[in-house]
Amino acid sequence: MNRILQDLARRWSELSLALQFLVAGGFGLLAVMLVVGSWVTSQIRDGVIRNSAATTALYVDSVIAPLLPDLRKNEELSESVKQALDETLGQGALGKRLVSFKLWRRDGTVLYAKEADLIGRRFGLTANLRSAFQGNVTAQLDTFDEDEDKERAIGEPLLEIYNPVREPWSGEVVAVTEFFEVATDFKATLASALLSSWLVVAGTTLAAFLLLSGLVLRASRTIDDQRGALRRQVSELQGLVTQNSALRQRVQRASRRATALNERYLRRIGADLHDGPAQLVALAALRMDSPVFSGDGQWGESRTTEVAMIRKTLEDAMREIRGICTGLVLPQIEAAAATDILRLAVDEHERRTGTSVALTLPKQLPETGPSEKISIYRFVQEGLNNAYRHGRAKDQAVRAGMKNGRLFVEVSDGGPGFDPARVEGLGLAGLRERVESIGGQFETVTGAQGTRLVIRLSVEEQA
Repeated sequence: MNRILQDLARRWSELSLALQFLVAGGFGLLAVMLVVGSWVTSQIRDGVIRNSAATTALYVDSVIAPLLPDLRKNEELSESVKQALDETLGQGALGKRLVSFKLWRRDGTVLYAKEADLIGRRFGLTANLRSAFQGNVTAQLDTFDEDEDKERAIGEPLLEIYNPVREPWSGEVVAVTEFFEVATDFKATLASALLSSWLVVAGTTLAAFLLLSGLVLRASRTIDDQRGALRRQVSELQGLVTQNSALRQRVQRASRRATALNERYLRRIGADLHDGPAQLVALAALRMDSPVFSGDGQWGESRTTEVAMIRKTLEDAMREIRGICTGLVLPQIEAAAATDILRLAVDEHERRTGTSVALTLPKQLPETGPSEKISIYRFVQEGLNNAYRHGRAKDQAVRAGMKNGRLFVEVSDGGPGFDPARVEGLGLAGLRERVESIGGQFETVTGAQGTRLVIRLSVEEQA
């Protein structure tokens, strides 16, 4: 079965656009024509039946109403009224048009009927009777109930009408007349109207199909010409794409190597600052304790004050240099998992700032390369520093996971936000370049409700 469907799909795709439209569009417009035609003819049929029934009901009511007594006070018709109805309904034009006639009371009792044996009998109210007692004129063509075998046996088209009889001074429905009218001419007229409507719908659909077919045929020829030219261009572009793909991979590998080299330079700078200037400043602070400056007291009180200020300044400088070294020296993370790197960056920030960070991690994250691990650590480090400095350390949070096959890391805070152009010019711009150089994406969203930094890395490219 699947093979047959595949074969049909292949043959269908091989057809031209014009032939596909002729087949699919033809069936589609045919279905639309049938739906629209059915709806239009249904509306015409219902409207014509309704209007004809209303006209006939008005005529019958004008003849019958003067003969009826006050049906509120009289639950049965007198013999004189029945005789008058018999004479009226059995003679003249009305007698020829009406095959059957019944006068219903609200409780389902037949007050009058052409068939005398029905008078006084009580039946259950049908849906049409209920609708008529609610004040609606209802009608149906050639539709008979189970107890209407006599009318069905006549063999002629009949229009069954239910007409409410209203009290003249209050307008309240007090009875319902049910009668069958011979509808031979009416049915012929209705059939002609329905045929005309179908011809209009079919003609309009055919004209639209022919017009659209001409447009599609012209467009199909143009598309076939352009398809040939496009195939030639695609063949040329495939070679260029292959070359660009190789170049892109080489650029990404070079960018990753550059990231690793930069990290080594930063580590060396951090070690040099720690072992050189920091040690020298510490030695200078120790020499300030020698007797030359503070031991014999010959320098006086002013010199002692000056020495204390110099010592405090040197201690502050030493503390700042060591803080810079701590930020520059990257811990050994090449062999660590991504989740461990994230915990390490968060713990280091909490220890250094004395603040808390909400960390949300899945059970496991995919393995990444060294360049990606460095980028993740630096991103979290710089993002939390940014949240501490500009977000007042409010609602600091780090979240990581997988989405659409890509690893994402998010750093957020609930601070007042910042100016991305000003702040990214310092630290975040370098992070953006680092992430984008290895094929990742960097996103910054900031406002009065807080700041959210997100990076997305492709796992496939890191394998």
